[in-house]
Amino acid sequence: MGGPRKSQAPERTSQGGYRILMIAPTSFFADYGCHVRILEETRALEKRGHQVTICTYHTGRDLPGLDVRRTLSIPWRRGYEVGSSRHKIAFDLLLLARSLGDALRVRPHLIHAHLHEGALIGYFLSKLWRVPLVFDFQGSLTSEMVDHHFLSPDGLFYKPMLWLERLIDRLSPHILTSSAHAARLLQDEFGCSADKITCVPDCVNVEAFRPLPRDEAWRRRKRAWGIPLGRQVVVYLGLLAEYQGTDHLLQAAQYICRRWEDVHFIVAGYPHVERYQRMAQELGIADHVTFTGRVPYEQAPLLLSLGDVAVSPKLSRTEGAGKLLNYMAMGLPTVTFDTPVSREYLGPYGVYAARGDSRSLAHCLEDLLSSPEKREQLGQALRQRAEESYSWDLGVQLVLETYARALAP
Repeated sequence: MGGPRKSQAPERTSQGGYRILMIAPTSFFADYGCHVRILEETRALEKRGHQVTICTYHTGRDLPGLDVRRTLSIPWRRGYEVGSSRHKIAFDLLLLARSLGDALRVRPHLIHAHLHEGALIGYFLSKLWRVPLVFDFQGSLTSEMVDHHFLSPDGLFYKPMLWLERLIDRLSPHILTSSAHAARLLQDEFGCSADKITCVPDCVNVEAFRPLPRDEAWRRRKRAWGIPLGRQVVVYLGLLAEYQGTDHLLQAAQYICRRWEDVHFIVAGYPHVERYQRMAQELGIADHVTFTGRVPYEQAPLLLSLGDVAVSPKLSRTEGAGKLLNYMAMGLPTVTFDTPVSREYLGPYGVYAARGDSRSLAHCLEDLLSSPEKREQLGQALRQRAEESYSWDLGVQLVLETYARALAP
């Protein structure tokens, strides 16, 4: 038995756009990382007159104006933790079923699949419905599993997972990457041809994320978060986890707080908030650190506006780092560990610490805290770089050019 055959190409939408079935094997929407990319891509595509239907897991935050289709839940795991999990197999089988039904309803022009699990589901759907597949690659699957301590490079399942990752990459006829480093990784490590890869870097909504005035409203926000007005603020917003460098950040904060009385750290995000609060207590810096927990994406600009310096101690060499773009658009001078993706985004205007070195991270932060003029210069340069190179108006054009190639006869 063959799959559904098209007697003719599906008609365009009433606005002349594409119908896109987007597969998101995650709990969309959550306020971090790949979720922001999915959200902003969708908004930018719909702004251009295209219709996007997002198939995703049963959990996640509903946002107005989006066509989101959720899977059924499974009784033994109604929630889903951030990162790799054996329960994802069941979630992905349910997502396959959900996507099959929605493909019949939507009759998409193409499948846009995020992450490797989405690309595998999308591959079968694209063959069944005879429409193109575009794979949105956001980092190595096996590297992410190692970062999350779900897989060991010396373990029994590492090589089979690496084989599966390589197979998915090669089966995907069109791949979008979030960085040039990721594009090189696909070619050098996974044997993908360059002609099927398009670099669409993580971008930022430069209208929502922009420098805000330090007026009375700003002072009220600072007081509301319990941050003394007389302190300089180092801000972090993202996931809290070892592979994100949260441990290194708190160790660097301890070193700085021994030498500076007027510095405060905002550590915003989740999960593991209680664990890192205990760590701050043990390091003796609890009075100089505010843990906010989960911050809704819509409120992120207001929180980031409280910072004088931003920090991103992410350790991964392959994943994107979208938080850097938010920092840039806010005009925040930024310290990060020295990784290829960080250098690609920040360019000559970033301040780079030795990867995995807490003391080096502390020294770089101190350098900016003690140099107001340098902070001002770097912040302005990063804002300009975000506007000129990383706005979604530019990013969505690259996505649409990839769609056009995929749909070409």
